[in-house]
This record gives sequence, structure tokens and C-alpha cells, in this order.
Amino acid sequence: MPIGAEPTRVSDVLARLAGALADRYRVGRELGAGGMATVYLAHDLRHERDVAIKVLHPEIADTVGAERFLREIRLVARLSHPHVLPLFDSGESEGLLYFVMPAVRGRSLRDRLDASGPLAVDEAVRIAAEVASALDYAHRQGVVHRDIKPENILLHDGHALVADFGIGKVLSDVEGEAFTRTGVSVGTPAYMSPEQAAGETVDGRSDLYALGCVLYEMLAGEPPFTGPTVQAVIAKRFVQTPADVAALREGVTRPVARAVQQALARTPIDRFHTGADFAAALRAPEPAAAPLALVPAAPGKSIAVLPFASLSTDPENEFFADGITEEILNALAQVPELKVAGRTSSFSFKGKHQDLRQIGEALTVRTVLEGSVRRAGGRVRITAQLIDVTDGYHLWSERYDRDVTDVFAVQDEIAAAIAAKLQGTFAPSADAREQRATDSIEAYECYLKGRTLLYRRGNAIRQGMALMQRALDLDPTYAPAWAGVADHYSLLGYYGYITPEQARAGAAPAAAKALEYGPDLAESHSARAMLALLFEWDFALAEREFLRCLELNPGYWQGAAWYHLFYQGFASGAWSDAMAGLKRLHARDPRSGYVAAVVAICYASAFAEPEGLEWVDRAAEVDPDAFLTLWTRQLMLGALQQWADYGAAADLALAASGRQTISMVDLGLALARAGDLAGARSVRDELLGRSRREHVPPTILGMLAAALGEPEEAVAQCQRAVAMRDPQFIIFAFAMPNAAPVRALPEHAALLRQIGLPGALGRR
Repeated sequence: MPIGAEPTRVSDVLARLAGALADRYRVGRELGAGGMATVYLAHDLRHERDVAIKVLHPEIADTVGAERFLREIRLVARLSHPHVLPLFDSGESEGLLYFVMPAVRGRSLRDRLDASGPLAVDEAVRIAAEVASALDYAHRQGVVHRDIKPENILLHDGHALVADFGIGKVLSDVEGEAFTRTGVSVGTPAYMSPEQAAGETVDGRSDLYALGCVLYEMLAGEPPFTGPTVQAVIAKRFVQTPADVAALREGVTRPVARAVQQALARTPIDRFHTGADFAAALRAPEPAAAPLALVPAAPGKSIAVLPFASLSTDPENEFFADGITEEILNALAQVPELKVAGRTSSFSFKGKHQDLRQIGEALTVRTVLEGSVRRAGGRVRITAQLIDVTDGYHLWSERYDRDVTDVFAVQDEIAAAIAAKLQGTFAPSADAREQRATDSIEAYECYLKGRTLLYRRGNAIRQGMALMQRALDLDPTYAPAWAGVADHYSLLGYYGYITPEQARAGAAPAAAKALEYGPDLAESHSARAMLALLFEWDFALAEREFLRCLELNPGYWQGAAWYHLFYQGFASGAWSDAMAGLKRLHARDPRSGYVAAVVAICYASAFAEPEGLEWVDRAAEVDPDAFLTLWTRQLMLGALQQWADYGAAADLALAASGRQTISMVDLGLALARAGDLAGARSVRDELLGRSRREHVPPTILGMLAAALGEPEEAVAQCQRAVAMRDPQFIIFAFAMPNAAPVRALPEHAALLRQIGLPGALGRR
């Protein structure tokens, strides 16, 4: 009976209904009543069968309206499925809205649970799979039930029939209005999804959540969330993770337990996407244990942070969600006892919904952190859950509803909670956290987008620079953005897009600002190290800054890669140390095409072994079209003198980069080394022509002159390179495999000693 109804209302409705339908149905006793409707037993006079007539309460009927009711119920009448209770008839009479269903001779699942408690595991799974099949069918017809509960699951000859699709569909578009007028909402608190409880838009995944609650109750004897009040029950689903049902009930298989957990995920994107997926997961066999010899054992304290799903409607918020993920990953990387999978490896699973056990095996980790981010105006909701990949058990979960400016504190809170759960020590510097934060979320988003473009290299560097500058316009004290600007200038100068003077003039003040506003940030010290190494040639300072960077954040993979390749390798000539460090970095980030390519550069620069091509192939598996991948293949083939394949590789790298100068010089040197001096001269002439309208690093021209047998021109260009501190002189002219002619010049070695390059001075 509706709240506030008169005591005589039920009998009045019964009398009106019996009179209005007397020519078609003989209406009998009341079978039951709920917040939306009352059900009466009746006899269908035309077909000589018993039926059940459900009549909406007058207050609900007034809200819905006859026209809308009849239009929407017509869609429900089309449902025809073995596990959906069919709709025989519907209509409006004497102001009453009703629909007619079979009178099922059996009990509801609620009756069964009240009478005998939990069901046998096999029976519970079968019933849930039958309901999931019915929901899958209805959802494909565009119908969402919205009130799956034991009362609406009828058992006929032991099989499930889902009832009340009519109520859910008819009221779905007017729920808010109906609640306002009657105080009644669609859905039952014990089985209601978080998004439905919050009044948000729902889809079929909300029904699957409710079914997960029902299955949990069939197995454990009570719903996953209970409490003394409706408010308490609803609140728990936002802050608690139900106990693993396999731990509560002997005989529940791991596939069933994992299916229940996935169905009960707080955010829809983390649940099954269809009822068919849910049913299939319930029927999945217990997986056989993988042979220990084939799967490396993951350390107990190991984790991969998967990209948090963006649940916001604006696609631009995906950068925001990715940024939160990366910040949590970086924070966890500072826990000494914890092995953390690298960013690229974790992000390689973005949007793939792959089985967590497979992810754990691929990354050799024991646990996975996943979650979601929903941003609306000035508020943000972050959910996170820590899962043991060996059995799917949820070790920890939490939801954070905060002002959007509090995201930086939330990131550390999540990292601290996980470290505690895995028995690690997380002690972030309060100063470092403050230095990473900004009051301008727009500045934060610009920084995140700019850093993403920086990682892509090539022409994307300039686009990233513009976004970093925009971030600083919004917050001139934002240290990570200053470090990003310095890195952008360093890369533009390193690749020869701008002159060394321009790169130094831009990077120096930016790195200084980064250290001023972020002295405890790894990014600030990495930016300063690259400036010192590439453009100031202060190698002692570069080493100190790199080491400080890695001390502050051992997981900052960009700083680590630069330290191993540029300082240990190119500057110091300690290629064995560089290779060992890069392979350790790759072990932590095995799906990083960038790191694999850098390992290949090590091979090309110092070892010229065929194994280098295997590393190029690894890079190509992940990022086949990246310029760095294509150029590394060109470089490696040249080092191995595999000229039959070299030309095609060079063509791809040149096409992908717009004939970038570092790819051009390697082509010219390779042609000269292979005996094609005319081809090498053609490359040199093209670069000379370009040098009249754009910057072409003099190191490149000097190397080509030496290869073409022009020592005086080669020496002049090398001296010019040293005078302007061209970074390519200490990189390519010292280590590039095809640069032997320039290294053979007596003046070349003298110049390297003059500038104090550690490798040239014999310091390793």
C-alpha cells in the first residue's frame, strides 16, 4: 500500500477493477502488494485460464499517465524468452492502469530463500545464469528491468522466470517525478546499484549488479550489504567491498566467486557488459594451475596500476584520469619494498578488459590496482580497488568524493592505503606533494596532455610545448610544467629542430624555475640533468642531478632511461653499465616500446650484435609506427651492415619523420660505408641546401664530410659544433656506428678531451 494511502483504498481499487474488467476477467483475491502496484488473482474468461493482474497504485498511475503507460508497455509485450514471464494483456479502465501475466503455479525465489535459506551452489548458479540470459535478451531489446530481486524471480518447475519487466520499463523515464510525488523509487535498496541509488542514469549493467546481489544471497544466505536502515544499506555499497563469497561458502568455485565480484563492481564499466558475459563466467570451468616452470613467480609485494577508467562524458577528461593513474603509479614506485610495473606496460592494457590473471602473468605481478574517475563540475569521484590476480580476491577498495582540487591528496591516500595493505612503507614528502599540486585543474590537464605529447616525440613535441606554456599561463608556479618546458626545449635541441643556443636559452630558465618551485621533484632534477649534459657540457653536474632524480623517484622511467643511455652510454662510454640498467628498466616495464628501442640503440652504438634486432622487434610489437622504432631499425641494420634490408628501413624512417636530420645523416653514412659515394654526396647536398633555410646541426655535416674524404671541411664543421655546443657532437660523432671516419680524425679526439667528455678521458 502506498505511503499515506487510506485503509479502504485496496478494497476500493479491487471493486473498481472487478467492475471495469467484468466482461473479460473474474477478479479474485489479492496476491500481494508493493510500493508500485497490487497484484490480484483473476480468471481469464475468454481463454479459461488463471492470470495475475497487476494494477498500478493511483498515485503512480497519475504520474505515469495512460498514454505513456500504454505506449511503453507495448514494447515490453514483445519480449519472448523462456525465462521472461510473458505479458498477456494491458490497458486503462476506470482510471486504473493494469497489465496481465500468467498466474505461475510455483514460488518466488524470495519464498524459497525464506523457507530453506541458501540454495545448493549448482542450483544457485543455474538460476542466476537463467536470469542473466533473460536480462541479456531484454537488454538487447532496449528494456532495462531496474528492480531485479528475489521477489521478481519466480520458480516454475525449478527454473527461473523474471517478472515485472513492465514496471521497470514504464517507470524508468519518470522515476524522479514519481519519487517526488509518491516517495517511492524504482529499485530495492538491498539490490540497487550504486548509480541507481545515486539517481544517475542506468543501463543494463545496473540489472547485472542487482543479479550479483541476488546470487550472493542465494550462496551466502543474505545480501552483500545489510544494515538497520535503508540509508545504511545504500551507503555501504559506496564504501565497502563485500566479503569474497568463496570464503563464506564451501564449494563455491573461483570462477563463480570472481563472477560475483565483477558483477558487484561499484562502477558499471568494471562489471560484465552483457548478461551473456555474466552467464558465461558463471559456467566457466575452474582453470587448471599453470605449470610453475612456464610462469615466473610474481613477488608477493608487486603491483600493476591499470589506467583508471574515465566515466565523464567529456572525452578530454581521459587525460585527467590517465594523469591520476600515473601519479599513483609514481607514488607507489617510491615504496622500497614494492615492485611496480612500469607506466607503458600498465597502460598497454587500457580499454582491453583482459583477464586479471593474464595481466598478472604478463607483467609478473601479484596484485593489480584498477579504478575509475568521474568528474562533474568542481567535484570528482575516484574509486579504486586492489585485487589479487591469483584468485581475483578484492584485498581493498575505497571511494573518494572530493573537490577536484583535492586529487593530489587522494593520490597519496590511495598509495598509502595500498602500501599498508601490502606491508610496505610509504612516506611521501609533504613538500614534494605540495610541489606537485596546483590550484588550477586546467593547468594540471594542460600539463598532462603536454607530457603525453612529449612521450610521442617527433612533431608532437611542439604541440606539447604549447600546452606546457598554457599550463604556466594558468599557474606560473607549477613546477612539473616548468620541468616539462625544459624537457621540450632539450628534445627540440637534441633532434636539431632548433639551435643549441635557442634550446639552452629556453631550457635553462625553465629548469631553474622547476627547481625553485619543485626542489623535491624527480622531474625537476631530470630536466636540469639533461640541460647540463646536452647543452652546458657540465657532466659532473649532469651525473649529480640524474642520481638525485632517481633517489627521489626510482620509478621515473624517463629520467632513468636518459641517465642510462645519455650519461652512462653516450657521455661516459660505460655501455655495459648502460645496457644492464636499461634491461633492468625493461624488466620493470616489459611492454614499453620506448625502452626496448633504447636497448637496441645501446646495441647499435656499442655492441653491433644481432640480438639488437630482436629488441627492435620488441619495440615494433608495441609501437610499430613510432619514429623512434623506425629509426632504431635503420640504425641497427646499418651497424650490422645488412645493406639488403637497410634501404627499406631508412625509407620508412625518413617518411615517418619528414626526412629528419638524424635519419638523413645515418643514411648518408651508410651509403658511404657501403661504397655508394654518389648517394652519400646527394644526401650531404640536400642537407647543405636545407641548412640555408633551417638549422642543420654542424655535427651532421662534419660526419658526412669525413665519410666523403673531405677532412678539412669535417674538422671545420666539428669545431663549429663545439663552439656552439651542438649536443649531437657528444652523441652521434662519439658513438654512432657509421661515424668511424669522423672519429678517425686526430682533431676529433682532441676536441672530445677539450670539452671534458668522461668517455674520451677514460673515466668509466
